[in-house]
Amino acid sequence: MKLRLEDIPGMHITIMGLGLHGGGAAAARFFSRLGARVLVTDLRTSDELASSLISLEDLDISYRLGEHRMDDFSGADLVIKNPAVPPNSPYLQAAKALSSDIAVFLGLSRREVFAITGTKGKSTTASAVYHVLSRDFPQTDLGGNITVSPLSFLLRDINKGVLRESDAPVVLELSSWQLADCIPREGLKPRYSMITNIMHDHQNRYEKFADYVADKALIFTNQNADDFSVLNYDDPYGREYAEKSGAKVLYFSNTTLPDSLEGGFLRNKTGFLRYGGKELEILPENLGIPGTHNRLNLLAAAVMLQAAQVPAETVREGLGEFRGIPHRLEKVACIGGVSYVNDSAATIPQAAAAAISSFEAPVRLIAGGTDKDLDFSGFSDALRRVSGLYLLEGNATLRFEAAASKANLPYKGPFDSLKSALTAVQSDVCPGDVVLLSPGCASFGMFQNEFHRGDLFRDLVRKMSAESPKPAKNS
Repeated sequence: MKLRLEDIPGMHITIMGLGLHGGGAAAARFFSRLGARVLVTDLRTSDELASSLISLEDLDISYRLGEHRMDDFSGADLVIKNPAVPPNSPYLQAAKALSSDIAVFLGLSRREVFAITGTKGKSTTASAVYHVLSRDFPQTDLGGNITVSPLSFLLRDINKGVLRESDAPVVLELSSWQLADCIPREGLKPRYSMITNIMHDHQNRYEKFADYVADKALIFTNQNADDFSVLNYDDPYGREYAEKSGAKVLYFSNTTLPDSLEGGFLRNKTGFLRYGGKELEILPENLGIPGTHNRLNLLAAAVMLQAAQVPAETVREGLGEFRGIPHRLEKVACIGGVSYVNDSAATIPQAAAAAISSFEAPVRLIAGGTDKDLDFSGFSDALRRVSGLYLLEGNATLRFEAAASKANLPYKGPFDSLKSALTAVQSDVCPGDVVLLSPGCASFGMFQNEFHRGDLFRDLVRKMSAESPKPAKNS
């Protein structure tokens, strides 16, 4: 179904999955404001969804909470699904037409799109691209999987009477689920696309890893020779994708690229661009965020920005001053000489391993949670660099215990709360240590999501900081 603005008034729209982070609520607001009859249905209760419901209380929206009913789907003109809803849901099968907030945005907006996906690094990279673009184009928007639905700024554009702002691009961070939910597919045609990397993730949702790999490839499927695909040369899937993309391919790499390829590469921690037969330095050795993986994320951002012909000096200055984003190696506080770092977005073992390697100081690692049938092979090598391991409760405990045993690393826990884990850490830390929340798995069970987990860690640490003795002032 190709949706047009003039079709929306009077349509019966069912929003499946209100959620707590913008997508469902933004879709409900968007369609309600444009005159549709909107029903929101979610298996969670009004108490669980309170924050989203409050944000919509000024609108005439119907709700079906705590249950789903088949006729809410079969009777709707259009069903908008939350990415967390499995595609094989019988309710979705009953829908006459199906779409998502991302697909609606892409189908109606005419703004230039920078689309970024990947297993890890996509949030940091998308935020870095946005940070640089907004220096010259202040009306640039950032949305998608980063918890801001693009329908929020599409509604703003419609209210202003403009569906195209040539000087205001949009940066979208997209998950594999969001890419798969882009129906109709032809709307998914970004001017610039990127896949940061491919690692084992969400295998509790996919029957085969190949299906996950294929969903990521949707980001460039409709691109042509006028578009650009930025891919990871160090990742075998990056080179595999390059053979399938119809766009002009640019690479990024930890090491110098072959002479025949254009893109970016690192040499002694400094980033260089090779484009149009020329090489120039684009990434300084000293950056505002730690970690080799983040250096590669910023290099990838530089390659995408170069494709968009953003001046090299703007890229160099912008990336040099970029300070990262919440829940990704976010330094929360330093208490008594101990640094506390929130890396709650590390939801796979490889991400936690990268976080550990970002610090030369002794690391006290808080990890654990829900296993998504992930690949823990090699994680014991990362744990050999850890001074203390503190496990949170969850079905991943046995996997962590096995990795810790292989690394000859004693551990404490599992703990039934972050507060109790932090209390145990406090009894062990020494000045100069880093207390790192980098769970290496999903947050389901103890937390609403990884953002809730990170927010709680941040709140607990800041409370500890407020209560810690202050050094005496010189008299």
